[in-house]
Amino acid sequence: MSLTASATPVAFILTADRAKTRPFYADVLGLAVIGEEDFGVTFDLGGGATLRLTDLKDHTPGPHTVMGWEVPDIRAAMADLRAKGVQFEIYDGFGQDEDGVWAFQDTKLAWFNDPEGNNLSLAQHG
Repeated sequence: MSLTASATPVAFILTADRAKTRPFYADVLGLAVIGEEDFGVTFDLGGGATLRLTDLKDHTPGPHTVMGWEVPDIRAAMADLRAKGVQFEIYDGFGQDEDGVWAFQDTKLAWFNDPEGNNLSLAQHG
């Protein structure tokens, strides 16, 4: 049995304040809520994959990316998110362009944070 052939991915992002982060994932990122309990909310990521936004009262976001999305057109995706109030990160010494896109060979990446500071990314390959 191969786990990847028989299983569906579930991603986890921790939050100390679900009331602040839930609307970001639902309304700004446009993820459909498929379940909610006292300890978290589950979003549909498509293709059977889900995202669990899990309550953890003492959670402090780390400095590294916790989740990313592959998109066909990074600039269009960024424009859509900017129209909804998302600000993209520009890191000192990273060589990103004025929009916050870092490009290497045929890959483009951009980073942004949820309201709690969890770092998320967009990627375009090819």
